[in-house]
Amino acid sequence: MAGAEKQGILPGLVSAGDVGDQLPFASRIRSMFTGLVESSGRVVAATPEPPGLRLSVAAGAVATGIAIGDSVCISGCCLSVVRQDGDVLDFQLGPETLARTTLGRLGVGSRVNLERSLRLSDRLGGHLVTGHVDGMGSLASRLDEGDWTTCRFAAPPALLGQMAGKGSVAIDGVSLTVVDVDATTFGVALIPHTLACTTLGGLAVGDGVNLETDLIFKYVARWLAARDSGAA
Repeated sequence: MAGAEKQGILPGLVSAGDVGDQLPFASRIRSMFTGLVESSGRVVAATPEPPGLRLSVAAGAVATGIAIGDSVCISGCCLSVVRQDGDVLDFQLGPETLARTTLGRLGVGSRVNLERSLRLSDRLGGHLVTGHVDGMGSLASRLDEGDWTTCRFAAPPALLGQMAGKGSVAIDGVSLTVVDVDATTFGVALIPHTLACTTLGGLAVGDGVNLETDLIFKYVARWLAARDSGAA
C-alpha cells in the first residue's frame, strides 16, 4: 500500500540495520512503521565498507525534514540515516543486514520502497511493522488480470507457520493481506495503486523479497509456546 507522510519514533531497541552507538540516544530508539509506502527511491551508489555496505538513495520528498539518525524503512528494512546531501540519504548496512535481506543485491538504479517512521499521532492504516526482516522469500508465480495481479511467494516453513489467511504480512515493506497459505507458498492480491506506487509491480518470477510476519502473531505464538512448556 502507499500512504501519506509520517515520521516519528516509539520506545524500544535499535534494529540490526541501525548504526547504534554512532548516533545519539534518541536516534537509537527503535522505530515502527505501518507498511504504507510513502514513495519509491533509487539507489545512486552502493559502496563497499567491509564487512558492510553503504547505500546512497535518492529519496525525493521523503528526505524533507530528515535528520541524521532518523529511521527509514528501505524495502522492509529499518535503517538509520548516516549522511544527507540534498535528497540523497546514506545508510550503512552491516553483515547481519546483508545476510538476512535482499538489500545487498541492490545496485545503482535499483528502486526501493521508502517509509519514514510512525508518529504516535498517526493513523495506523496498514499494520504494525518493525522493519526487522524475518527472512527472504521469492515470487513463485504471478497472474495479471487486467489492472490487478495475484502473486504467490515461496517462503521458509518457519515464516509460513506465522501466516494465516486474512492476516497481515509485509513484503518489501508493503503491508498486505494474506489470501491463503499452503505448505510452501502464500498468496496476496495487489491492487493497481500498489502495483504502480511500490516496487512490487516490477517483480518477476524468481525475484527475491524481504518478509516480515505479523508482530502480534509472534507474541501470541511465543506466549502459547511458553504456556505449553510450563514456563508461562
